[in-house]
Amino acid sequence: MARVPSAVVAASGLVGGYGVARWTKKRPLGGAVLAVAGAAAAQQWREQAGNATAGVLTAAYVGAFAGSHPLAKKIGAWPSVLGVAGAVALASWAVADRKA
Repeated sequence: MARVPSAVVAASGLVGGYGVARWTKKRPLGGAVLAVAGAAAAQQWREQAGNATAGVLTAAYVGAFAGSHPLAKKIGAWPSVLGVAGAVALASWAVADRKA
């Protein structure tokens, strides 16, 4: 069975977490989606690129989530979420998935 690339898992966590929080109006539920996908991506990063790289990419994932909030005030919520998800996906692909 083919494995879903960590870039897709991470981007899906950011987009899915926001979408679930927005559509259900339950922020903790969106946070759960964000956390589960982040943990799954971090596990893949660890396996593909090692602990140090996984730590950096995990920090980027959390930073993207945090940074999307002030960015949303400037460009809108969905453009912000999609932008940071794309940035994390690109970083994940470049550092971990491309090597696999």
